[in-house]
Amino acid sequence: MDGREFMGRLKKEVGKAVVGKEDVIELLTIALLSEGHVLIEGIPGVAKTTIAKAFSRAIGLSFSRIQLTPDLLPADIIGVFYYDQKTGEWTTKKGPIFANVVLADEVNRAQPKTQSALLEAMQEMQVTIEGTTFPLPRPFLVIATMNPLEHEGVYVLPEAQLDRFMLKIEIGFPSKDEEMALLRRKSLGDFSDVEPIVTHEELVGLISEVKKVEASDEILEYIYSIISATRSDERLLFGASPRAGEHLLYAAKSSAFLDGRSYIIPDDVKKVALPVLTHRLVLKVEYELEGVKVRDVVEDILRETEVPV
Repeated sequence: MDGREFMGRLKKEVGKAVVGKEDVIELLTIALLSEGHVLIEGIPGVAKTTIAKAFSRAIGLSFSRIQLTPDLLPADIIGVFYYDQKTGEWTTKKGPIFANVVLADEVNRAQPKTQSALLEAMQEMQVTIEGTTFPLPRPFLVIATMNPLEHEGVYVLPEAQLDRFMLKIEIGFPSKDEEMALLRRKSLGDFSDVEPIVTHEELVGLISEVKKVEASDEILEYIYSIISATRSDERLLFGASPRAGEHLLYAAKSSAFLDGRSYIIPDDVKKVALPVLTHRLVLKVEYELEGVKVRDVVEDILRETEVPV
């Protein structure tokens, strides 16, 4: 199947368990096909976990959920090396990180040393237990969630960890029509099990096709101009890293593929620029006090950057 057909079938299947949220499903798909990771920010009760579980089920991948808490240790995520008295041998017990889709729920509740256990997994697609390296299943997608309202009992995510998330998705309250549809379906019990729409081999093939999407020199120059503008904007404490440029390119490739094209156009870059950049940029305090948002800065940069013809 091509990208457009895949996206249509995926939205329809996830829609069996989720009302609306098609933009969230599309961004999750972009991250998956780009082999990136996602940070979801939203208050409790807006279906973050439901979306993640339905998404992983629809693409036929293994799923695990890690509820992060202040007392969670790195070994609780990656696993341990222990002595089995029954067999008389040392054995590895793999942790919940060994799944295709890993939901790290309330990631900012864990201590920094536990959060850092995700770093090697997210960047290198592997983990190390007692000096032994284990590859993670492919594809591998971390979906981390944060509650933006709570400030007690939480830890600030290190910039190095934030930069490893390809996309940040903000989920707010549903519209009236969506919430009414949700209530009607809940009242009628009109929800059904989500079934896989693609095999593992087909999904790996789709990821390979995304890598073949072409980016002209003009598009690469356009991406660089956007990234460079964040580094010189006086409202920002520091700008986007080279990794941000890479993620912008990969996400734009996936966007083009899902739109049925084998090449990137400027609209693909614009479409993914906000979710790729907003969590990586830090405002200067004086502008933050004036009510300026990072989103405003990124939108200004997109308007002012010359678009290739």
